Amino acid sequence: MEAQASLVQQRVTGWKYLVLSLQHFVAMFGATVLVPLLTGLDPLVALFTAGIGTLVFHSFTAGVVPVFLGSSFAFIAPVIMVKEKFGDLSYATGGIFAAGLVYLLFALAVGILGIERVKKLFPPVVTGPMIIVIGLTLSPVAIQMASTNWFIAVVVIVTVIVVSIFLKGFWSLVPVLSGVIVGYVFALFLKEVDSSALNQVSWFSIPKFIFPKFDWTAIAMIAPVSIATFMEHIGDITTNGAVVGKNFFEYPGLHRTLIGDGLATSIAGLLGGPANTTYSENTGVLALTRVYDPRVLRGAAIIAIIVAFVSKFGGLLRTVPSCVIGGISLILFGMIASVGIRTLVNAKVDFSKAKNLLVASLILTVGIGGASLKIGPIELKGLSLAAVVGIVANLLIVDKKEN
Repeated sequence: MEAQASLVQQRVTGWKYLVLSLQHFVAMFGATVLVPLLTGLDPLVALFTAGIGTLVFHSFTAGVVPVFLGSSFAFIAPVIMVKEKFGDLSYATGGIFAAGLVYLLFALAVGILGIERVKKLFPPVVTGPMIIVIGLTLSPVAIQMASTNWFIAVVVIVTVIVVSIFLKGFWSLVPVLSGVIVGYVFALFLKEVDSSALNQVSWFSIPKFIFPKFDWTAIAMIAPVSIATFMEHIGDITTNGAVVGKNFFEYPGLHRTLIGDGLATSIAGLLGGPANTTYSENTGVLALTRVYDPRVLRGAAIIAIIVAFVSKFGGLLRTVPSCVIGGISLILFGMIASVGIRTLVNAKVDFSKAKNLLVASLILTVGIGGASLKIGPIELKGLSLAAVVGIVANLLIVDKKEN
């Protein structure tokens, strides 16, 4: 039990707990509401289901894995396709519900095969480059947002650096929140803040929940995406464990994290929200602050649930300029890529060996280069395709024997 208890590090309480939770909420907010805005779903429902999904995930993973579950970008295209075909998003949410059940099948498979067999598929030479791909494939999004006003983005970056390095005590733990606040103030001064969204919303409202409808065609268009997000899940859990310094594949177990993710997605589908996935943005915050207490993530989930009903606060957050979020994202996504490099260094992966060099190079080029493979309704691209290529390459390429 002591080993399990040690997973919760740097416990925080009181106002520090609230501020750290708010920091994680701010980190995930932009991406979580962007998915419903692109697909036509209600952003407030997305916040609610993200919060509920995160709490469900933590309950099935013994409360020791410090992750936040937000809206998955992988499902954007198929949800839009179903919307155009049926003219009703309820069929898309029915497909999302089914996609969550596919995760449960993956969890069953992991339980049957055993964690040791699964771990053999993911040695450091595979997981390290996978983590690097996660950070670098997200970097163009950060650049695009930051480029709307590079001056403000640089102010945000400098603030994060100063707070992280030069401030002492608790304030050194909230560089992301500090960067957002300082960047927002500069944006106000330069008249880069559009407050129209804030003025148009009431203080409180009930999210527009919708209940799913089921059609086999819609399910076939959406549920197979889970094959791709299964690989992303493994990459995200690997990254999270690398940041925290724990092996979450062993405890609480990959099968449990899959169950938590799957149930969170199915619940989202039942209520009219987008599919959920573990968020790299929050893992970046963990790497930056080194506060790994999972209760802080649960605090962020509770904030998301409350904000889902406080539309005025949601409107305020939507006024944060994209250049501010871009400046923060540049650091967070870079931190994730750096964790991948650290994974390779700590494992002392020998790149003088041809096999290691080939496996890593294939993962990096396929993942970052934008390669895709489509088989029927299933499309593997980015991290998911890179992971498959890396696993297969690692199994098939034989080490050259020394003479």
